Amino acid sequence: MISRLPSRLPSRPASRLATLATTGLLAAVLVGCGDEDTAATGEPNPATRTAEPSTTASEEPAGEDRGADAPRTGEDLDVSEVATGLTSPWGMVLLEDGGALVSERDTTDIKLLPAGDPGRPRVVATVEAAEPTGEAGLLGLAATPDERTVLAYYTTAEDNRIAAMSWDGRRLGEPRVIVDGIPAGATYHHGGRMLVGPDGYLYVSTGETGDVELAQDPESLGGKILRYTVEGEPAPGNPFGDAVYSLGHRNVQGLAFDDEGRLWASEFGDASWDELNLIEAGANYGWPRVEGTGGEPEYVDPVAVWRTADASPSGLAFWDGSLWMAALRGQQLWEVPLDGSGAGTGAGGGSGAGADGSARTDEVGQPVSHLAGEYGRLRTVTTLPDGSGLWLATSNTDGRGDVRDGDDRVLELTR
Repeated sequence: MISRLPSRLPSRPASRLATLATTGLLAAVLVGCGDEDTAATGEPNPATRTAEPSTTASEEPAGEDRGADAPRTGEDLDVSEVATGLTSPWGMVLLEDGGALVSERDTTDIKLLPAGDPGRPRVVATVEAAEPTGEAGLLGLAATPDERTVLAYYTTAEDNRIAAMSWDGRRLGEPRVIVDGIPAGATYHHGGRMLVGPDGYLYVSTGETGDVELAQDPESLGGKILRYTVEGEPAPGNPFGDAVYSLGHRNVQGLAFDDEGRLWASEFGDASWDELNLIEAGANYGWPRVEGTGGEPEYVDPVAVWRTADASPSGLAFWDGSLWMAALRGQQLWEVPLDGSGAGTGAGGGSGAGADGSARTDEVGQPVSHLAGEYGRLRTVTTLPDGSGLWLATSNTDGRGDVRDGDDRVLELTR
């Protein structure tokens, strides 16, 4: 049976069934979700559940047939080290010349990993107005397509803000605030991911900063995905006539467009279920009324959910026909194929959409776990400009990880 995701109806989002099904039972609810506080929650529809992470060979029950619904563990990625010695890296912009800009949440520095010598990062700016505490500080980065302007999302004593800085290839200019008034509140749930979409507009994720009702408040910028021009004005065509693009979010820390131009978001759950959502303009994703699958007509259900111990997701990228989701508490990189086969399809594979612009359930495969436990907490994943692979940043120096020699680091992943 094929279930459909909703068409793009800005005025009233329809509910949809999730697209990933397993028949195995999940472990009991684990309290806590890595970077978040906790609360009791309900059970999602089994259709959205992902399988439990694979056990290692030594833990595998002898002679037991795990069946077709057993989760898959990927072993086909080549990993190389790009840079080490970073402190709580958060945002990352990969540059056309082969270098990268990386923000450090807790130092509030932006570092250049130079093309040809990325293992020797150097500071190109410090966002003095950022005030790191808890999960707050200097968070996401984005760049305009011409790379002349870099945008930074950061927390101050009053709010979260977005600043624009000129970039000449060697240094960043002084920050110029283009958006302010994004709720800051508590020291957690700040969102902070940004990217410039294929339409040229800036997409920004925000958290509800512990005030859960902000997510449902249409007048608040908290608990939303926002859409701006790169100058900081609400983008034309937004569903509510202001900056809000979607609402009902708890703490989205990952945004990615696939090769069909569809926007996806990875979102921290509370005590039970982390989410992968397909974002529709004007849609309401249910928090705090729903965690995981609710089946309520006024809310859009997630495409997939994970137990918080297996994910606590942050960064998200699209590459090789799949979404790639970095997991903090889960300490693994989840690959979510968009072709329905359970594996990536190669460059240009991607998912197809129905004639009405919706996606069919057979176009999303079972998640695949990569690098489980190998590098600790994983924060940010970004696609290389030429499409040849991914860069992945760890997050073991953020106060919640076990720091290893060389942490934090940036890795390159290829096939």
